[in-house]
Amino acid sequence: MVVNLRRYTVGVTTTRREQILDTAATLFAERGFHGVSVHDIGSACGISGPALYKHFAGKGDILTQSLISISERLLAEGRSRSENARSADEALAALIDWHTEFALAHPALIVIQEREWANLEADGRREVRALQLAYVDIWVDTVQHLRDDLDAAEARAAVQATFGLINSTPHSARISESSMASRLARMARAALLA
Repeated sequence: MVVNLRRYTVGVTTTRREQILDTAATLFAERGFHGVSVHDIGSACGISGPALYKHFAGKGDILTQSLISISERLLAEGRSRSENARSADEALAALIDWHTEFALAHPALIVIQEREWANLEADGRREVRALQLAYVDIWVDTVQHLRDDLDAAEARAAVQATFGLINSTPHSARISESSMASRLARMARAALLA
């Protein structure tokens, strides 16, 4: 079964840069980084391939900026949800809901994060990894508040395994989005608190 990796948001204004990043992410997820040219991205955006160079240094920069952008977004929203929660239990629920919402709404970004990591330049890899680790740390802190029997390494392992569960949705979501979100939330909570 082929999973539709294209998502469209009605009524949301995006910049040309965001349009390029979203379009490129979908193309990279569908065809792989090496199967997509600058011309392909430009054509899909309704502009010439060379016009992309007004926004990005090249195809590698587009991939890097895609992964930096999603990592920044995950981190910012994770911090916000955690800080606005009234308890560790509420923070965990908010984090699970956020990551699940993101994974279901942006399957192409999940796929390129998983599959195209090796195509990132070293500087981009370091920046993305630092953002991702900061995001993981929010989860680890929350889990440790609820599971004081876990040290940081055990909590990190549980969090990363839970990300694997949630991030499997581009490959496994075969039921309605709302049913999948509900199922994932229950499974993630059970995995983290087991």
